[in-house]
Amino acid sequence: MNLILLGAPGAGKGTQAEIISEKLGIPQISTGNILRAAVKAGTEMGLKAKSFMDAGGLVPDEVVIGILKDRIAEPDCAKGYILDGFPRTVPQAEALDAMGINIDKVVEIDVPDEVIKGRLGGRRVCEGCGASYHIEFNPPKTEGKCDKCGGNVVLRKDDAPETVAHRLEEYHAKTAPLADYYRGKGKLKTVAGQAEVAETSALVLEAINA
Repeated sequence: MNLILLGAPGAGKGTQAEIISEKLGIPQISTGNILRAAVKAGTEMGLKAKSFMDAGGLVPDEVVIGILKDRIAEPDCAKGYILDGFPRTVPQAEALDAMGINIDKVVEIDVPDEVIKGRLGGRRVCEGCGASYHIEFNPPKTEGKCDKCGGNVVLRKDDAPETVAHRLEEYHAKTAPLADYYRGKGKLKTVAGQAEVAETSALVLEAINA
């Protein structure tokens, strides 16, 4: 089962990918992680990627897909995998198809923008250990201090209201059209993101098995 999860920033894709990965026993492949690993390992594609990264440019799609192809050829992907963070645009999806990478199902987690703004705007992260909190749903026991390490709990720049608004605009312009692309291929299932993680997981797993 080769899967793609779609959804706006803050829709809960990463959390759901972890849960599905565990339930189905297939790896979650984050393009950011495999890119860094390929660069570190000094593979042919990794060295190509490094030349773009060192120059401060974006790594071209064909290099990212080359690294992805190397990764999914590994034994742990024999039963399938979940792509996390790729494709982000229709040309990337077309390039995946052109390279013969077959995707079985695409699940879109649909969460209204206003809910996302509330989720991300209330998110706080520990500067020390990276633990995540939410001022409404999961506040630290002592305001501004991490329960685990006592570090300062802060609002990340990524979660500031103006940044969130910009990220959502980018998503609707570039990534949302992917839903139409995969709908046209009969591969898309859309689930409504719920307030409870477990409820969303149940809907996602139902969509995958449908």
